[in-house]
Amino acid sequence: MRQIILDTETTGLEPSEGHRIIEIGCVELIDRRPSQHHFHQYINPEREIEEGAMEVHGISNEFLQDKPVFADVVADLLTFVDGAELIIHNAPFDIGFLDWELSQLERPDRMSDHVAVLDTLELARELHPGQRNSLDALCKRYEVDNSSRKLHGALLDAEILADVYLAMTGGQSDLGLSFQADEPVASDPGDFSRGERPALLVLTANPQELAAHEARVRAIQEKSGHCLWNDN
Repeated sequence: MRQIILDTETTGLEPSEGHRIIEIGCVELIDRRPSQHHFHQYINPEREIEEGAMEVHGISNEFLQDKPVFADVVADLLTFVDGAELIIHNAPFDIGFLDWELSQLERPDRMSDHVAVLDTLELARELHPGQRNSLDALCKRYEVDNSSRKLHGALLDAEILADVYLAMTGGQSDLGLSFQADEPVASDPGDFSRGERPALLVLTANPQELAAHEARVRAIQEKSGHCLWNDN
């Protein structure tokens, strides 16, 4: 299973008002483990950054002057994410900007043509209704270190969200298949025949994992119009 944690920084809040993406950060997970592969790119938006946005991410107009425009990086971005599941916190914001950027290039495709999307904000609201579910709040709730997050940054936030997402959905579990050093291990097949077979370990899903599963099933149903799990 290949998943991409994605985040963006922008010149402002509304693409309909001409705001643009200025940074994209992606972190790859393979079978729920960081692969150490990532995509990171600053982008020249060809317009000024709003002062309020600059206070959030600290990226200046001067810094972006020599960076490539979106048209120059879109092929690499889509190659990196193609076929994966995107994990995004408040996905409508980032997907809205990415789709708008694609439309400005007069491309017929949109992000949904390349990837499925899971919104961790919606997942967090289902797991923790009525509570604060910002990325910082989730870091505190799941004890994820975000001490380096003085300002927002697309790659940094994607790395933090990867840790939060894994914690929310059960972590990087070894499924109970590993042995501790002090656990007895059968020395030969005859041990089992003498009745010394170890007790079968039964793992049950916790409420958070069940909620995450239900959210994923609903996402599949909405995306494809049919989910096999719902046939049972």
